[in-house]
Amino acid sequence: MSEQDKEHGKARRAQVMGDAFVERAMRDLDGFSRPLQDWLNEHAWGSTWRRDGIDLKTRSLCTCAMLAALGRETELKGHLRGAISNGANLVEIREVLLHSALYAGAPAAVAAFRIAREVIAELGLTLPDDAA
Repeated sequence: MSEQDKEHGKARRAQVMGDAFVERAMRDLDGFSRPLQDWLNEHAWGSTWRRDGIDLKTRSLCTCAMLAALGRETELKGHLRGAISNGANLVEIREVLLHSALYAGAPAAVAAFRIAREVIAELGLTLPDDAA
C-alpha cells in the first residue's frame, strides 16, 4: 500500500476512534513502535475498516463483542466510544455485551459491562432503567 492508503486508514481510524485517540497513538513514535502503528493504519484501518459489506456501526458492534470475548478491556473502552460515534445506541451495546456472555462466559461479560458503564459515565450518557 502507498502512503496515501496509510493516510486513508489513519483518517478512518480518526473517524471511528476520534482525533485525540489517534493523536495519542501516533505521538512519540520511534523506530520500534512506528512499524506497528503504520501496519494498523494500513491494514486494520486502511483495508478492513474501509471495506464495504457492513456499515461502521455493525463493524463497531462486532469489534466490541470480540474484544469483550477476548477480555481486551483497554481496547474495548476505545471501541465502545467508537461504536457510539458510529451510531450504536446504548441498548444495542448492552445487548451485544449480554450476548457475549453466552459464548465468552460470564466473567468476560461482567468485565465488559463494567468497562461500558465507565465509558457511559465518562460520556455523560444515561440508559433509562426501563429500557428492555
